[in-house]
Amino acid sequence: MPTELSIVVHGPNTQGHLTGLLDSVAADPAPDTEVIVVAVGDWARETAREHAPGAVLVALPDGTGDAEARAAGAARASGRWLHFVHAKDGLPPGAPALLAARAAELPDTVDVLLFDHVRTTWQTSGAPSYDSRLLARAGRAELTLDDLPALLRLTPILGNRLIRADHWRAHADTLSTDDEAYAAQSALLTAARIACYTHPGFEHRELRPGSLPPRTLDDHLAVLDRYEALLEATRTRTAPHAVLYHLMVRDGLRTFVRAGMPERDARVFFHRASQAARRLRPEGLRHPAGPEGLRRTLLEEDAYARYRALQTANHARRAAKKALRTGKRQLGTQIRSLQYRRALSRPVDPNLAVFSAYWNRGVACNPAAIAAKLAELAPQVHPVWVVAPNRVGLLPPGTDHVVPDSRRYWEVLGRAKFLVNNVNFANAVVKRPDAVHVQTHHGTPLKRMGIDQMRYPATAQGLDFEALLARIDKWDYSVSANSHTTRMWESAYPSRYVSLDHGYPRNDVYYTATAADIAAIRARLGIAPGRRAILYAPTHRDYEAEWTPRLDLAALADRLGEETVLLVRSHYFHAGTATALTGLRRAGRVLDVSAYEPVEELCLAADALITDYSSIMFDYANLDRPIVIHADDWETYVATRGVYFDLMAEAPGPVARTQGELVDILTSDAWNDHEAGKARAMFRRRFCEFDDGRAAERVVRRVFLGEPEEALPAIIPVDERTPAPTPQEATAS
Repeated sequence: MPTELSIVVHGPNTQGHLTGLLDSVAADPAPDTEVIVVAVGDWARETAREHAPGAVLVALPDGTGDAEARAAGAARASGRWLHFVHAKDGLPPGAPALLAARAAELPDTVDVLLFDHVRTTWQTSGAPSYDSRLLARAGRAELTLDDLPALLRLTPILGNRLIRADHWRAHADTLSTDDEAYAAQSALLTAARIACYTHPGFEHRELRPGSLPPRTLDDHLAVLDRYEALLEATRTRTAPHAVLYHLMVRDGLRTFVRAGMPERDARVFFHRASQAARRLRPEGLRHPAGPEGLRRTLLEEDAYARYRALQTANHARRAAKKALRTGKRQLGTQIRSLQYRRALSRPVDPNLAVFSAYWNRGVACNPAAIAAKLAELAPQVHPVWVVAPNRVGLLPPGTDHVVPDSRRYWEVLGRAKFLVNNVNFANAVVKRPDAVHVQTHHGTPLKRMGIDQMRYPATAQGLDFEALLARIDKWDYSVSANSHTTRMWESAYPSRYVSLDHGYPRNDVYYTATAADIAAIRARLGIAPGRRAILYAPTHRDYEAEWTPRLDLAALADRLGEETVLLVRSHYFHAGTATALTGLRRAGRVLDVSAYEPVEELCLAADALITDYSSIMFDYANLDRPIVIHADDWETYVATRGVYFDLMAEAPGPVARTQGELVDILTSDAWNDHEAGKARAMFRRRFCEFDDGRAAERVVRRVFLGEPEEALPAIIPVDERTPAPTPQEATAS
């Protein structure tokens, strides 16, 4: 059987990064894949011998350029596809196997496979790329560059694309250049057809500028040389030519503004960029309106002095606006601080409770369930919800609410006896000794949380752990759904709060909903009686800039047949950005329910759940209905986010690593057979431990009514509970 993929690692052991790259490849061998190490210099050669014993070693002398190194590796490759990985870069865990599997699906007419990547610098690790949206727009269809010329806007590196070996060899004269960006773009321009993949298959490492040789004028002019050559090659291809022209002007002006060139060099560069902009401008092209159009006009006119004057004026204007905004903000902060201090000086109101959920998104989750039970058991306590201005219109009629930073917002926060949230309140909120703060959380932790994220910099970017600990210290109570969660919160959020091992109030509905409730929900969603509804609810990836479907949803719906409806819900972090779902309503078989609230109703309506690493699986398990895990990037997720247990070994049902495996599970009995039921039962006993339908009552009686724990309703054992009816039971005539 021929090798599918040849990974060509090439270059010197720059700053020692080759060691980690080869160790990661050796620790994660992929089937149908070979590794060729083109080691440039003695250090790289010795590193390869020690850390890649099973790889093909090609030793080249110090000073060998990247083009020659890539060519030497390609010459030794036996794979149908080539992946060029520079020695300074990396490969996410599991990426080679996933790329090889995706490439194996492609016909011989496809010459390039584009995929996503993560970015690592000397300061950060595993940050999302900027390519996710465009890759999602392309989907999984095989297309030509003229179909979607915007693909030229993807980061121009060879590491984020596989090139068919035959295509590489046929265009070796064009692609064999030390200018990687030129080679990357040329691979697209010469490709017959292109395919895309949203999974990150490459880690692009940006070295610290101070560790590299200073860039010369010739280095800067090389940017223009590259675009001029590409534009000359696309004179007869209108759409790609226009995209490349815009990229040339954009990158030329960015280089001019940001490179910090001496005045003499800057004049030379600007003049050369101006010549290129005039000579290669597409016929009929109109400049955009506003400042961008003015900048382009000045460039074409070679108006160096006026461009510099425009820069100076813009800097001055921005500085003035910043000073004005800062002054207004400081004045507003002073006024709000005075209002808040006055509220704090007044007696606490024992019958006032402030609620918030999901960073002020509205009435939802555990706080909503507690507030509803509070109205029943302690109606004298008045609830006020903190809601963002853009969510006010979505509130249930009659909901008393405040908008953050308003005068009444600080008044109620200062005087309320009870503050309930499923995240944290603002840092400025003071913990009064006679006030009670309840942290309800919003899920059972699989991924690392709180201070446990410190070891995972991709997830902890910008997170102030000192401020986090200060917020934790304000908690009086922390609500938990199971013993696992209680232990993990003690690790992730160490402080003196009391754990309320009472269950998650939002999950009560999974035991209290009636057949009529479920039938009504399915009717609102337009699910006909007798049809199988499957909820697909993936989680957020810290290495993705935005949500993109990890499944070909239209193809999945086709395979599942007319009697199955897919309910697709993107993570709430990506509300309003799930553009990849547009157009997928195929005769009512794929429904975008990302904006549907509450999510508990979607769970009640669904016969089964497909998810990856979302905490929705722990909640849905209360219903004792089938759960299928789609874990196409488990190793990458573990490496970038960290987890508390191995989901692959303790899943609540069958696990699919590819879409094909998922289809096989859902079109056979595997999704709901004896083995699936046994796995689900074990999962429920562990993670549905305290959820029995009376969690909200226990929280209200304990926190708001002050009843002792021994007086609260006892927790019903998992095996003795009766979940809500199934959709089949609810819609049976």
